[in-house]
Amino acid sequence: MPHVMGVDGGGSQTTVAIADERGHLVSVGRASGANHQTIGIDAAVSHIDDAMQTALTLAGLRPRDIAFVHYGVAGADRPRDFEILNVGLARLRFSRWRAVSDAWEGLRAGTDDYVGVSLVCGSGTNAVGRNALGDEVQVGGFGYAFGDTAGGTHLAVETFRAAVRAYQGREVATELMRAVPQFLGCSDMEQVYNSFLDNDTDIPIDLARVLHRVADGGDAVAQKILSSMGRELGLAALAVLRQLPGIEEQPVIPLILIGSILQKGKSPFVLDTLAQTVQKRYPTVRLHLLDVPPVFGSVLLALDCLHLVADPLARQTFRDWEESQNGEKRA
Repeated sequence: MPHVMGVDGGGSQTTVAIADERGHLVSVGRASGANHQTIGIDAAVSHIDDAMQTALTLAGLRPRDIAFVHYGVAGADRPRDFEILNVGLARLRFSRWRAVSDAWEGLRAGTDDYVGVSLVCGSGTNAVGRNALGDEVQVGGFGYAFGDTAGGTHLAVETFRAAVRAYQGREVATELMRAVPQFLGCSDMEQVYNSFLDNDTDIPIDLARVLHRVADGGDAVAQKILSSMGRELGLAALAVLRQLPGIEEQPVIPLILIGSILQKGKSPFVLDTLAQTVQKRYPTVRLHLLDVPPVFGSVLLALDCLHLVADPLARQTFRDWEESQNGEKRA
């Protein structure tokens, strides 16, 4: 019985799944993130290897038992990236494999025919699309200086910045002036301000969660930040759609949303503005929050490479696993 391995190497976490020839989940391994652009190729490969070892051990399998490995990794964006990744991934113990950007696994997991657009919004952001002819387009993925204005890292900076500007009187008052110091363990914004300047402290990405909570509580400044990001995500999706010949001929154009900011945040300020921005030009676009872990897309892509077809029930095995993980976190 052949087994396949799917790898989801995100910016903050790597998930490796082993599945049987029908796509049913067998085992999962996890490790730290695998974006070579931020941590280097050696660390990225090491983290992937750690997650692979866990998945193999839990499944009672060896590398030679894996018929194909499909990698979906953050930072797989340009030919230069693939030069680096191909050398690094070749160190691992598998003879048949392929690597793509993690955005593609979301599109594959969220559609039956692998046609549509996928938006990633985790620690960073990325947008990809594919038409019925197999033409592929990718936009973004390189940070603020290269046009991106979305992702958890960006939201954390905007949250911190909004609190500072309100504290200084350059913007209207916001609940972020209280919530940010509380989250950081400080008494007030003055202590935050001086502490971060004196110690050259990095802004923690978890401030993005604070922003969501404050926005849900009715704060207009927080809501504006999230709405602005929704518009930026919509512009990225539009940039992809405009470059896909024939995409308008699809009766429905799926827009698959993946990444923690979208899948866990589920902010109406983000999602509603995103939908409005895209549907104004492409009214048949329909937003879909991915309802399975993205690694399922890598498993499906591995099966595609072997010309194998997944059992429709395989998706549920991944949903069940994800629900079990969420249950453990709540406990």
